[in-house]
Amino acid sequence: MGKLDSKVILVVGAGAIGDACALRYGAEGASVVLGDIRAELTAQAVQAIQDAGGQAVGIHLDGTDEASVEAAVKLTVDRFGGLDGLHANFTYVGEGIGGSSVLDVPLAIFDRTMEVNVRGFMLCTRHALPHIIARGGGAVTFTSSGAATKGVMTRFAYGMSKAAIQSLMRHVATRFGDDAVRCNAIAPGVIAKPVMHDETKAIAMNFNAIKRIGHPIDIASIAALLMSDEGSYITGQVINVDGGATMRP
Repeated sequence: MGKLDSKVILVVGAGAIGDACALRYGAEGASVVLGDIRAELTAQAVQAIQDAGGQAVGIHLDGTDEASVEAAVKLTVDRFGGLDGLHANFTYVGEGIGGSSVLDVPLAIFDRTMEVNVRGFMLCTRHALPHIIARGGGAVTFTSSGAATKGVMTRFAYGMSKAAIQSLMRHVATRFGDDAVRCNAIAPGVIAKPVMHDETKAIAMNFNAIKRIGHPIDIASIAALLMSDEGSYITGQVINVDGGATMRP
């Protein structure tokens, strides 16, 4: 018996964290729909879930396109009979590694950051939530970032957008708690990617109490808890999974 048996979860955003979460949800017994703007990125995780005997579907999903979001939710409900959980995980970091400040960020990049990271999360929530409520309640999880609450020298638009995601999370948790909907945000630290310089890892670990780099499975572990009935009394929270880089009362 898995902690997510009989649940249906839509994961929006494939890649390192998205794949790890989809795999963990599948391993815990959920039926998973994994969507990404590049549909081909979903194939490996979907195949792995299916090979393990689970149910999974990969789809094209553009979080900024309302018709695309609506179609993905409809496919999920039609294929698996309902929707118990939404995990919005996609992001846009147009400012680059060096980043920019409020004085010089190109407005096109600022607008695109808000379109993807804020409007996209709102659209996914707007279309998934009625089906979660119709199911008798469930869980919504957002992937945010520690940048939402830290003073950052660069990439300020990214940080602003991640703070907005946390505000949306608190709205959903407060407004729809009576409908048995829980909503939380996970704020990852620096998470290992297939291509990551050793210098980047070393810098990241300097800020951590736990002296290692984070891995996608670290995010997937807490995500599975939040999606499950074991997390039934957790809502409205930002959970930092960053090795102790962030410590808050």
